Parts: sequence; structure tokens; C-alpha cells
Amino acid sequence: MRALISKYKLVIRFIVTFLVVYGMLILEYHLYLKFSDGSQFYPDYITNLVARQTNTVINGFGYNASILPHSNEPSIKVIINGEFVARVIEGCNAVSIIILFIAFVVAFSGSWKTTLIYCFAGSIIIYVFNIMRIVILSIGLYHYPEHQELLHKVIFPMLIYGVVFILWMVWVNRFSKKLKTNA
Repeated sequence: MRALISKYKLVIRFIVTFLVVYGMLILEYHLYLKFSDGSQFYPDYITNLVARQTNTVINGFGYNASILPHSNEPSIKVIINGEFVARVIEGCNAVSIIILFIAFVVAFSGSWKTTLIYCFAGSIIIYVFNIMRIVILSIGLYHYPEHQELLHKVIFPMLIYGVVFILWMVWVNRFSKKLKTNA
């Protein structure tokens, strides 16, 4: 048993580190959600911010967009040219994806400075890409509502997770010291 643990020490360390970091960040995020008041920034501050930024970008593309709190669920309606096209829910704010990204990078860490900078930069890239994802999805749903399933459940999740995967590959191949240590 000891030989087996020794042989897979780096794999075990990666898994344990990933699970600990992921668990801590998810716990913090759930506490944030639990204690979010939601009265001023409905349904929570981050989701509200994503909806407002989405609205600004859609308007920047020349559409007449607005957002409204959804009366029946904790979400924000995205309205384009008077037509309700999408809703921004807590799961649309990219925080869970950013947490997953950070947990992987920390578990496959490089130097602390490089790890922190990459986590910060990668989180910004994911966040901005997510805003653009919601913008394009909303405009796509405005023009092609019959393709809602394909756009929302296949194409756009594939794109956001594709960006995360590319960021992970860049991290592992360029910045992680574990790969260089074991080469």
C-alpha cells in the first residue's frame, strides 16, 4: 500500500488539493449566496452585475435592451426591443466555472505569484467571455427563438467550457512547475 501511495503521490496531492480548494471556494460562494440580501441587487450582486453589463453591451450593439427583475423566480429578464428573450440566473454569472478553474490551477500550481496572477487573469477572461456569451445568446434568441435548445444547452456551454479547457492547457504547458518537475 505504501509503495502504491508513493508511486501516485503527485496524483493524490493534485486530487486532494483540488478537492480542498474547490470545497473551500464553493462553501464561501454558498455563504455569499445565503447572506446576499437581494433587495438592492436582485437576486444577488454578481448576477445583477452580469445582467447590467449584458444589457449595456447589447445596447452598444444597437438594440433597445432592458433588464427587469423576474417576478416569479430569482432571475433578471433580458428584454430586447420589447421582447423577453432570456433570463440571467445565478448559474449564469460564471462564478462556479471560475471556482472550478481556480481549483485546477491551484492544484497544478506553479510559483505562488504566477499562480495568483494566472488565476486573476483567467478569471477575468472567463468573466468577460461569459458576458459576451450571454449577449450573443440573447441576441441569437431574439432572432432565432426556435433554436433555444441548441444555443443554450449545446453551443454556448461548449464554448465557455472550451475557454476554460484552453486556459487549463496553457497553464499546464507554460506555467505549472509540476510538469517541469516531473519531465
